[in-house]
Amino acid sequence: MDSGFEHRVGVDIFAPGGEDWPEALARVTHLGIGAHADDLEFMAYAGIAECRVGGGVFGGVTATDGAGSVGGVDDLVAVRRAEQREAAEVGGYAVMIQLGRSSAEARTPGALAGDLAEIFSVARPQIVYTHNPADRHETHVGVVRAVIDALRKVEKAWRPHKVYGCEVWGDLDWLTGDERVRLDCGHDAEFAARLNAIFRSQIDGGKRYDLAVAGRRRAQATFDDPRAADAAEMVTLAMDLTPLVAEAGLSVRDFVAAKLDRFREDVLRHLA
Repeated sequence: MDSGFEHRVGVDIFAPGGEDWPEALARVTHLGIGAHADDLEFMAYAGIAECRVGGGVFGGVTATDGAGSVGGVDDLVAVRRAEQREAAEVGGYAVMIQLGRSSAEARTPGALAGDLAEIFSVARPQIVYTHNPADRHETHVGVVRAVIDALRKVEKAWRPHKVYGCEVWGDLDWLTGDERVRLDCGHDAEFAARLNAIFRSQIDGGKRYDLAVAGRRRAQATFDDPRAADAAEMVTLAMDLTPLVAEAGLSVRDFVAAKLDRFREDVLRHLA
């Protein structure tokens, strides 16, 4: 395939099964698109878990090279790239594409959206997992905007059935009613922990993401409904971003503002 992004310095493409990457990408049914190495494993684990038990084929895209992240190791970019490759192999991904963009480039949607448009010229996922536009991390917000821009250019018949904006920096339990999408992360907590533990560069650098993510999933499973028994062992919450992809005229800002207004109204209604 004559494409552009794979020839750029810093791009790393890994198909654990040994296929040519376009063939592997074309098989993907559940595609995770994150900013940094480890974001997929933290926010899109529901898709990884579903595919692991035969519910589809998972593939991943990581936008940045991870430079400047917490980590007390030499050549952090190479280490994080290797960690993400290992996670792809352990997680059973069909393909793992690391675009090697800088954080500044990822926050500039045009460049990243171009890469993603090339990916979506091959990929036909049914479900896309990415960051949510209320995330506190600016690079994460840049990535989700690029994902939306790229998907709006995909022919409607080939767009994913669902696009989920998932938790990383900040919980989404403030979403009201059925706007709060619960993504079941399965029942294999040991495997989830094994996947999270691969990212030693961040853990050893002083960020216990492995423990924090596991704790959040357990908390979201329990604190969702005060009047019902837990329906799942581990849950990640997400926004349904599918309307943003379907309606090109709907601004991301207005989409999020409407959710914030509903949250405010819900809190004040309970106080009244």
